[in-house]
Amino acid sequence: MIGDILKETKVHMQKSVDTLRADLATVRTGRASPKLVERVRVDYYGTMTPLNQIASIAAPEARLLTIKPWDPNALQDIERAILASDLGLNPSNDGAIIRLVIPRLTEERRQELTRVSSQRVEKARVAVRNVRRESMRDLEELENEGMISEDEYYRARDRVQDCTDEYIERVDKVGENKEAEIMEV
Repeated sequence: MIGDILKETKVHMQKSVDTLRADLATVRTGRASPKLVERVRVDYYGTMTPLNQIASIAAPEARLLTIKPWDPNALQDIERAILASDLGLNPSNDGAIIRLVIPRLTEERRQELTRVSSQRVEKARVAVRNVRRESMRDLEELENEGMISEDEYYRARDRVQDCTDEYIERVDKVGENKEAEIMEV
C-alpha cells in the first residue's frame, strides 16, 4: 500500500515536471523553435485546431520559422491566429508559405520573459506540493484505518517529503535552464 502511494506520487510529480518543460518550450527565446508556435490554435473550418495539426513547421535558419499549411486555404486563418497570439510576431505570407522572422530580444523583453517563466515554474512547484498533500492525506487515512502502524506512517511521510524535495529541485533546474536560455544574447 505504501509502495503504491509512493509510486503514484513520483508519477504525478514527474508529470508536473514534464508539463513545465512543455510549457516553457513555448516561451520565446532569441532562437527560432517550432515548439514556439505548435500550440497556437487556429480557427480551421469552425474548429479550434493546434497549428501543428494543420501545417508543417520548420526552422531553416536560427531566426526564421516557416509554416506550410497542408491546405492552402488555411493561410489566412493561420496568419490571423499568429497575430492574435501573445507571441508578438508578424507573419509574412507569400501565398504558399508563412515566414516568421524572430527578432532579437531587447533586455526589457528578456526580463519580462524571465518573469513569465518564473511564474510558470512557481505553478509547477505548487503542483508538486499539491501531489505531496494528496499523498500525505492518503497515508494519514491508512494510519487512521489501522492499515499501517504509526512508525510506518512517519517513515512513509519522510519518504514522500524526500521525493517532494527531489522534484522541487528538478523544477528549479528546468526553470534555471530556461532563464539562462532567455538571457543568452
